Amino acid sequence: MITPVILAGGNGSRLWPLSRQLRPKQFLSLFGEASMLQESLQRLIGLRCRPPIVICNEEHRFLVADQLRQANIGDACIILEPEGRNTAPAIALAALRAMEDNPESVLLVLAADHLIEDVAEFHKSIESARLLAVQGELVTFGIVADHAETGYGYIQRGPTDNEGGYRVKRFVEKPDKATAEDYLATGDYYWNSGMFMFQAQCYLDELESFEPEIVHACRAAIKGARRDLDFVRLDQEAFKRCPGNSIDYAVMERTQRACMVPLDAGWSDVGSWSALWQIGEQDNWGNVTHGDAMYHESHNLLVHSENRLVAAVGVDDLVIVETKDAVLVAHKDHVQDVKKIVEQLKRENRSEFMNHREVYRPWGVYDCIDHGERYQVKRITVKPGAKLSVQMHHHRSEHWVVVSGSAQVTVADKTYLVSENESTYIPIGQVHALENPGKIPLELIEVQSGSYLGEDDIVRLDDRYGRCQ
Repeated sequence: MITPVILAGGNGSRLWPLSRQLRPKQFLSLFGEASMLQESLQRLIGLRCRPPIVICNEEHRFLVADQLRQANIGDACIILEPEGRNTAPAIALAALRAMEDNPESVLLVLAADHLIEDVAEFHKSIESARLLAVQGELVTFGIVADHAETGYGYIQRGPTDNEGGYRVKRFVEKPDKATAEDYLATGDYYWNSGMFMFQAQCYLDELESFEPEIVHACRAAIKGARRDLDFVRLDQEAFKRCPGNSIDYAVMERTQRACMVPLDAGWSDVGSWSALWQIGEQDNWGNVTHGDAMYHESHNLLVHSENRLVAAVGVDDLVIVETKDAVLVAHKDHVQDVKKIVEQLKRENRSEFMNHREVYRPWGVYDCIDHGERYQVKRITVKPGAKLSVQMHHHRSEHWVVVSGSAQVTVADKTYLVSENESTYIPIGQVHALENPGKIPLELIEVQSGSYLGEDDIVRLDDRYGRCQ
């Protein structure tokens, strides 16, 4: 059986303002109700698979756990990376973990943020790759190129191998336009998908021969790991000693075992807004719309509106993205440079780099709907049965008004219910907690007032989600 490994790190900065540091593109629903992570897992239905291993950043752990529960996947292993070290160590961690259950594990390594339209063809390529993997080959999937793309690396195929694959002749970096056109004309070059299949032990053997420090650090990190709720927490000090490297540089470009299986299944890594326009449903004027939009004498636009009407008049070839706290306008030829805006937001320590106005927590979500110098107003949604941490604040008081559902409130040594259209008050410095004891979401308005309103003024005394220091 196959062990799927889902790489769910990365921040997808070129899809800002939808993709943010704390809610990157793999956790967004870009093509329907399911997120890209959930779609990656749903594509495995029909294959004989063991429970998946998901590798993610520490700060995304509750997003991953929540989305897996929504997808009815309760047996996944979620490994938390305390710091990113690129794909070679991440896959080594998965290989070591998989071999604890089955020493002969065959890994199918997938990214959480890819689009694949033809699932049946995807499964055929996986079966071809599996037959090669059990023979000790390290298989990568080469995407059949249909245009001269400069945003991807390429794989040049060598002689035909068994089971519908090819030996890999070489990997090449992202080319310029002329070189990409030459690659396309030969028919020997494929886009590098970043998806792989191999036996866990074969991968570790090759990685150890080229980069032994990575394997040694990962072994120590796994050996010292501990369970925490839904997660596997690595030995942080051991993993921090691990060198960073990609699987391409560390193994695939150096091994003699590299094979490639072609994949022609409507693949995209959704790496930019122009990619979303290309795969979107275009109207008669070439416009792709998500949300509320109107056009006049405008062509080849991508408009993504989340909250308001967007009207475009007399413009062509633009990307326009509207969220609650940001608007992006970019020419489709320059969407790769959206990351430059993200870099500037990070340098200036602006909140639009880190998070949306709506902020997701393991207990639910809050939306900061208004703020001033000494006040802040939030709309808070608490999931049924969920509870915020027992906490206190040094610099602010809070008023809570319940607008839907019922709240169980604890202030100091008193616990009481607050129903719809009722309110309560939390003084500065008072230990308190909020819980939803009902079966429907709890909606309330919180008005904070005080000299400092930052999230770091939360002193957690007890927390069911393990967030106390």
